[in-house]
Amino acid sequence: MTQIETQQPTQQDRFERNNDEAQRRVNVGDTERWVSALAGGAAALYGLKRGSLGGLLVAALGGALVYRGATGHCSAYAAMGMNTAGREPATPEEYSEHGIHVEESVTISRSPWDLYEFWRNFENLPRFMDYLESVKRIDEKRSHWVAKAPAGTTVEWDAEIINDEPNALIAWRSLENANVDNAGSVRFIPGTAEEGTIVKVTIDYIPPAGRFGAAVAKMLGKDPAAEIREDLRNFKQVMESGGPTRAVGQSRASAAR
Repeated sequence: MTQIETQQPTQQDRFERNNDEAQRRVNVGDTERWVSALAGGAAALYGLKRGSLGGLLVAALGGALVYRGATGHCSAYAAMGMNTAGREPATPEEYSEHGIHVEESVTISRSPWDLYEFWRNFENLPRFMDYLESVKRIDEKRSHWVAKAPAGTTVEWDAEIINDEPNALIAWRSLENANVDNAGSVRFIPGTAEEGTIVKVTIDYIPPAGRFGAAVAKMLGKDPAAEIREDLRNFKQVMESGGPTRAVGQSRASAAR
């Protein structure tokens, strides 16, 4: 009678199997993971310092974000069939379901073509948009963007112009493998000679931790709508009086001084 020998899995086999299973569970992109971890740590500290029941709830949510960053797994993403680990650019449905929409406008006493020409050179944007470190032109339609992130870090992405109507409209979107999926447009709407030009900016982006991540960022002092309003006020100053502008990488407060 032949005896069949069974080989027991070794510790290395178990480790590799567990590692493979963990990799299959990863559904959060790398940048989203570390931003989640940073935001979660900040929220946890904020909540613990408050010491109240509300503070403890914030701390618990912060702990969930830290876990999300450490493991790369989001249960909410899994339930919705989402996966941001190495995927294509976000779809319109993802922007609608998980994104943040910001729409602001300002009236500037300059012609639409003056404003269009300045904005169309994306390398000018960091002069009045505080969250941008730099924008570098790649070719006629594509550019490389670097923006500020928590803890003195940065996030980067390539963008392309998807609609360009001289003196009237510029629209752009991020390309594949962007750290933060985003899309935006600016319209230059002519008024009377006394009214100047209405500049209407629309920004859509998917925060690394979804809507909850945006709420945590707002709690810690980052309100996207307020940021865009401030950027447009600064743009108005730049175009109407020539200042204040800031060099690339310079903070808004430093430029004001």
